[in-house]
Amino acid sequence: MTSSSVARPDEVRRHNRTTLLRLLHVGGPSTRATLAAELGLNRSTIKTLVDGLAEAGVVEEKVPRPGRGAGRPSLLVLPQPHAAVVVAVDLQVEHVALALVGLGGQILGRNSWNLRGRMREADEVITHVIESTAVLAGDLGVTPVAVGVSVPGVVRRADGHVHEAPNLRWTDVALGERLSSVLRIPVLVGNDAELGAVAEHLRGAARGSSDAVYVSADVGVGGGVIAQGSSLRGGAGYVGEIGHMVIRPGGRPCYCGSSGCWETEIGEAALCRALGLPEDTARGAILFELRELARDPEAALSRLAEFSEWLTLGLVNVVNLLGPQLVVLGDLLTVLPDSVIRAVAAEVRRRSLVSRAVGGTRIVSSALGADVKLLGAAEVAFEVVLDTV
Repeated sequence: MTSSSVARPDEVRRHNRTTLLRLLHVGGPSTRATLAAELGLNRSTIKTLVDGLAEAGVVEEKVPRPGRGAGRPSLLVLPQPHAAVVVAVDLQVEHVALALVGLGGQILGRNSWNLRGRMREADEVITHVIESTAVLAGDLGVTPVAVGVSVPGVVRRADGHVHEAPNLRWTDVALGERLSSVLRIPVLVGNDAELGAVAEHLRGAARGSSDAVYVSADVGVGGGVIAQGSSLRGGAGYVGEIGHMVIRPGGRPCYCGSSGCWETEIGEAALCRALGLPEDTARGAILFELRELARDPEAALSRLAEFSEWLTLGLVNVVNLLGPQLVVLGDLLTVLPDSVIRAVAAEVRRRSLVSRAVGGTRIVSSALGADVKLLGAAEVAFEVVLDTV
């Protein structure tokens, strides 16, 4: 008997165990029968896997709440949040959100702080992330096993090197290496829009869509792409800088060195101009103005007509290039009045050849709100965890 033939059953069991755990982590509580059907395994194999995970404290089985059906209810298999805990960090231009997330996606605790002045410098952010992680983990009595970080910039996924995060004024920051050298656990760093796409695909509006694009408009504009069920990462992990697609030649200068980038027409400053507000208006005031405008759909269409046209033009290009089933709008775009979103979606379907070919690309708002990139950061951390739990 060869060594490979001895090892193969163990490899199969490990693969089945990881696949079952991932299904519970993303899909939530499930019965053994459902797990068997989803994974294409027989019930005795599922029993062995679940019993082993339960004995290790990774899952537990519970009787569901009483229902109306007759007969004995099937036990539900539930992931145990404290069996594996990761750190999720959402680094934005004006603040940082940090959370400890347990198996199954449950947020166990969180902290956040604003970035002003020196606090925005890479050294200060890294120090604060390390300190906040230690304090939060100590308070909750858990030991994190991996870290995921969302950054608004160009990130090399292989080692978490931030090539450039212009709105933070960061250049060539070895973020992943510096965090992992102190925390002594794996650190995964990704572009914020890419991680937003991951979160929406696994837990949000793009769940069940094999091809989707997440478009995030904040101070900057970025995109994340799900292609055939997987995150599209490009060469060295650099992908999704759709905010620097030129849509208005000779338009406003962009920090990237070009002019007329999509970001200059639908980013936060552009939205302020469309609303008749100073470009440095506080975020709360922008949100208030949009909510007030939503009360009058016709006025919203009129005041945001030019903004909507630039949003439409960029989305038509994105849809024609990538052919997604679904486009998910994130950050400030989620607060646009419904009348504006509907009008933009209709125009994209009308103008896009690809959208018509696939039966009409749907355009929806994010289902995960302010936590979308935090949850995306947690999910990339869990990618390296689930096969070791």
